[in-house]
Amino acid sequence: MAKYSSKINKIRTFALSLVFVGFLIMYIGVFFKESIWLSTFFMLLGVLSIGLSTVVYFWIGMLSTKAVRVVCPGCEKETKVLGRVDMCMHCREPLTLDPGLEGKEFDESYNRKKS
Repeated sequence: MAKYSSKINKIRTFALSLVFVGFLIMYIGVFFKESIWLSTFFMLLGVLSIGLSTVVYFWIGMLSTKAVRVVCPGCEKETKVLGRVDMCMHCREPLTLDPGLEGKEFDESYNRKKS
């Protein structure tokens, strides 16, 4: 079985990785001090990555405010559910708001729209 996590946590992890990638790219730019253009390119690319992470953090923050809050039956802590199925942020218990999916094995494909 694949390792699942909450959708909100996945997006936050992606945004955090953009910050670290941005710092790494800017650090690479330090090695090109002799070439001002190459150094500037890496610095701007790093700043762009960090700026993109800010946009992603803002977006997931807005999305998080619209998420449905439920109490997890496993750990009895409040968590947020995005879509039809999601995982508890605390104990990774599969959660669903769709009565037709209760008792079925967790699969993220339930969130995809059928065309």
